[in-house]
Amino acid sequence: MKANGTPVDFSSSGEDIGVVGGTTRIFSVTGEKGKEMGGKEKGNSSDADSAQQGELQRQLSGRHLNFIAIGGTIGTGFFLGTGTALVKAGPAGCLISYIFVGSVLWSVMVCLGEMATYIPTAGAFSSYATRFVDPSLGFAVGWLYWFGWAITYALSLVAAGLIIQYWKHDVNIGILIAVFWVVFTLINYLPVGIYGELEMWLSSLKVITIAGFIIFGICIAAGAGQEGVLGFKFWSDPGAFNEYLVTGGVGQFVGFWAVLIQASVSYQGAELVGVGAGEARDPRKTVPQAIRVTYWGIMFLFVATMLLITMVVPSSDPNLLNDSSNASASPLVIAAQRAGVKVLPDIINAVLLTAVLSAANSNVYSGSRVLLALAEEGQAPAIFKKTNRHGIPVMAVAGTASLGLLGFLNLSSDGGKVFNWLLNISGVAGLTTWASTCLSHLAFMRALKAQGIPRSDLPYVSRFQPYTAIYGLFFNVLITLTQGFTVFINWNVSDFFAAYISLILFVVLWAGHKLWHRQPSVNPATADLVRGRYDLNEERSAADGGV
Repeated sequence: MKANGTPVDFSSSGEDIGVVGGTTRIFSVTGEKGKEMGGKEKGNSSDADSAQQGELQRQLSGRHLNFIAIGGTIGTGFFLGTGTALVKAGPAGCLISYIFVGSVLWSVMVCLGEMATYIPTAGAFSSYATRFVDPSLGFAVGWLYWFGWAITYALSLVAAGLIIQYWKHDVNIGILIAVFWVVFTLINYLPVGIYGELEMWLSSLKVITIAGFIIFGICIAAGAGQEGVLGFKFWSDPGAFNEYLVTGGVGQFVGFWAVLIQASVSYQGAELVGVGAGEARDPRKTVPQAIRVTYWGIMFLFVATMLLITMVVPSSDPNLLNDSSNASASPLVIAAQRAGVKVLPDIINAVLLTAVLSAANSNVYSGSRVLLALAEEGQAPAIFKKTNRHGIPVMAVAGTASLGLLGFLNLSSDGGKVFNWLLNISGVAGLTTWASTCLSHLAFMRALKAQGIPRSDLPYVSRFQPYTAIYGLFFNVLITLTQGFTVFINWNVSDFFAAYISLILFVVLWAGHKLWHRQPSVNPATADLVRGRYDLNEERSAADGGV
């Protein structure tokens, strides 16, 4: 029975109900073996059998979730992109942009936290949109998000090859792409506990490097470098705000908004905590903790690093305009060179290599779980639900990894143009996912109210709702719509389609699914708040006096 006394229809809840020997049994596929109401275990199902039916295994701890998200967030965009951000907006504009986008990310994370602890499921974003808002929205968000991570896998493989060329210029990038593709595709077939442990160590190297730079930056700003005490010298000369594309105050605002969009892409990946929730041990405890640690950890690392970069590197430094894909373009390296430290470029380049390889690892993991979720919602071929005895979605991993081969497009100039268009899709895919998460949370709260379930029953309750969700939804939609605004200042048809192809694809996916299936939006009173609940059996057992 639901909390308001209406009967619950378990026929579509992912559970089989039967009466055996006078005892009602509920055989759950939500992450635990089926149990009888009286606490007796279902004894005719093996781990291997349940895994073949599409069941993931809960082997990820809280620290695994933290580092999977950190590994997916801190990549080349953070190590290299901060340089161009500093040029566009200046030190103050740059720092404000990153802090502001951090507040938008916070709204997404707390919305995700409430839903992912109540219904922890792989590929959470598309599942929540489908079950609480509209199946067509879930279809469009899920497929766009999956494609974004799959194509980012190809980017990571290409970036790894370019970084290695820093040491050996004549190396064939095609060979490196092939080798890395094989290695990281195979890694994603390992049991998820091993994958999580490997990702933890790869991500730890990036965290240690950033922590080291923070200490280094403080020392340089305090006068340890050859330029003497810097403090906030570069905030006054050349200035706190830069003009971008146009002059005057408008140009300074344009610079700020351009970096706002860039920062939103840099933060993407933090939401992977929600993807891993379906394989987390005791998600009621691990997911909220992982969300808090991931958010505040990423915010501290990003904001502290950005602050110190603005203090030790002037926005007028010509090296910031270096379009190289290796360490020479990193503001961390430029800061070391200005301070007279010679050895750091090689160290940073090695960390960059670790960063992109860690990101490649996360790309396949996250993409495969989203594809699995789409299949479970009937929005992708059922073959992608197949898992092996270790709970690995074998076909979803293969389907996601196959798009990594698009990295070979970069071996030709014409192919490189196509590849860049595909990357524009991946950038906005994260923003649409953030927006849909906030919208799904508003619909989730509406469904709870309609079905008589108080928010106090949730394992994790965030503050300031629904205002937090509205705040995140508004700014995510605004940033998504304006992310290509620079093409309207210097109009170019090719640049327009490159900037907005992702939104066009999103509309095509949503409208196509809506016209084909003609499914109505979800009624809050009948929204599925049962299937996938991790604690469902325990609550029912307690209600019936079970042990």
